[in-house]
Amino acid sequence: MCIPDLADLIRPRIPSPEVYHYATVGHRCHAVRRGEKFSAASRITQDLDGRLISIANITSSPVGRPMRRHSVAQPGREDYSSHRRRVSFSPTMISAVTSPVASTITTASTSSSGTSTAKSHKNSLVIHSLTPISPSFPLPFRLTDVDLLRRDCHIHGEWVSSLSNKRFAVLDPGTGRVWATCPDSTRDDVNPAVKSAHVAFQGFSKHTPAHERARLLTSWHHLILASRLDLATILVHETGKPLTEALAEVDYGAGLVRWFAGEADRLEPPPPPPPPPTTTPQLPSPAASRVSSPTSDDDGAVPASTPATSAFPRKRGALLKQPIGVVLALVPWSFPLALTLRKAAAALAAGCTVIVKPSSESPLTALALACLADRAGFPAGAINVLTTSLGNTPVVSEALCMHPLVKAVSFTGSARVGKRVAASCTRNLKRLSLDLGGNCPAVVFDDADLGQVAKDLAALKWRHAGQACVAPNRCYVQRRVYDVFSTLLVAEASKLKVGHGMAKDTTLGPLTTIRGLYKAEALCKDATEKGAVKLLGTGRREPGDGYFMAPTVLGSMTDSMLMCREEVFAPVLGLYVFDTEDEVVMRANDTPVGLAGYVFTKNNDRLWRMFDRLDAAVLGMNTVCLVTETPVPASNNGNGYTPAQATALDEFLVTKGAAMSPS
Repeated sequence: MCIPDLADLIRPRIPSPEVYHYATVGHRCHAVRRGEKFSAASRITQDLDGRLISIANITSSPVGRPMRRHSVAQPGREDYSSHRRRVSFSPTMISAVTSPVASTITTASTSSSGTSTAKSHKNSLVIHSLTPISPSFPLPFRLTDVDLLRRDCHIHGEWVSSLSNKRFAVLDPGTGRVWATCPDSTRDDVNPAVKSAHVAFQGFSKHTPAHERARLLTSWHHLILASRLDLATILVHETGKPLTEALAEVDYGAGLVRWFAGEADRLEPPPPPPPPPTTTPQLPSPAASRVSSPTSDDDGAVPASTPATSAFPRKRGALLKQPIGVVLALVPWSFPLALTLRKAAAALAAGCTVIVKPSSESPLTALALACLADRAGFPAGAINVLTTSLGNTPVVSEALCMHPLVKAVSFTGSARVGKRVAASCTRNLKRLSLDLGGNCPAVVFDDADLGQVAKDLAALKWRHAGQACVAPNRCYVQRRVYDVFSTLLVAEASKLKVGHGMAKDTTLGPLTTIRGLYKAEALCKDATEKGAVKLLGTGRREPGDGYFMAPTVLGSMTDSMLMCREEVFAPVLGLYVFDTEDEVVMRANDTPVGLAGYVFTKNNDRLWRMFDRLDAAVLGMNTVCLVTETPVPASNNGNGYTPAQATALDEFLVTKGAAMSPS
């Protein structure tokens, strides 16, 4: 069941008490304003991965009647009620989440039809009047550098609110409490941010040579490391991950900035070679085969020349690379600091300017990074951060993608939202890189080092409570070692300590959103109802505050269960039995989304066969560590494309051709 969390309900734009009703359509839960047409609701909800935004009338199905599993509303129809799926709700579950600002009303009624009488329930969620959200809340932590905690958008070097002056709440997943607010930007705020980046690009790309960009990035790198504990503390309270993991993310992100500083240094063009001889043309030596750009070094061009030919004597050609322009970085909440730095640092190294639109769950890390970028000396407008609430995310993201001055978009998120981002960019023929979700398989053959594999998979799977796109969701174990391996894996997972990310002994934090928690519960329930066995954990929310779920291992999984098809993004792992290599390849590839895969065996020939046959963009072979320089191209099943660190600058450079005749 899909139910909103407190962050989705604290909206200063709600002027008075209203009654909201919930409906599930297709595989997605909707809420639509009473009397509103479905077409408008669909446009909003399909952007939000099942999160509830707009409002509608619904009554649940009669008690005891099974739900219609495939009743999907038809866009554009006037009568929405005839096409909705009917579903019942648990009032206690709703009120437990929304009690600070809302209450639930459940009404029972009976209706007679012929000789039978049916009972039905109507569940309403009443949103109380809310006063505008204050920008200041008591902080649950202390920072060494209090200036890092910025609560306003960063536009052209200034800290500004949204034009509407509305704000949205940021929650601590470990407590479920609001601890900060940020500006709730709308479509009206998009143009000032884009114009700022565009104006800055005119000077930054032409008057900041590549070696100077490398110096700025190196300075940013040092400032990030100097503030690593403060950045990690903010990260913990936004995402819930343990402090040790947050510190590791800061270090990893800082390493990316240093990497791109080196890449910027290598963008400087070589010195020009001597002019071609006036005699009969000959093939040049390798040392003289490159020519310089006719543009200045300030453009960071990387030329590659072609030799003169007999058809065109004394003529030379060159390929020149120049920055593309304003880059939009759409960053998720899973690894907000590392992904912000990966996108922004690459674009800045190439000579572009950046607009970062962080997730509504984790805007403060991006704002802190912008503060450090200012200190590093980046010019005003080189880095802009535009925050917005979950409700306004689709509109703002679409406006940014469609803006004519935005030349490239880098998106990380779900495959479904990625398709919509791609559709928006295609309309304007924008450069696009996608880093989409995955339903990653791990294959354990009977000759693998089972003890080491259990340790490695446990460390990878339960990092950030399983909320990583490269985390394994489906673990296929060869039948002969299934019992032994499952015992070893359960023993490793049992060592995890669940708690708030700031607690010293915590090794498993909460899920970042309540939506993710409800999804995980639903997947576990579906699996157990279809025969899965709980080897560890309950598959349910832990009692108390926060969005906690203990590590859960399900055995005897089958491919018919929803968990086999969905990206879990939770601390839940399913174990599947297989017999042959051909069988496991077919089952591992049977997924609509692919990103990473893992194979464990001592047979090197088998390793490379699996490398060839698995439809994964990147494969861990007897390891779960994917190195920084590893390319991550598109897989055959639609994970999109994200540039590897070694080639990421090419995503933000345009290649231009030049033909030259010596004077």
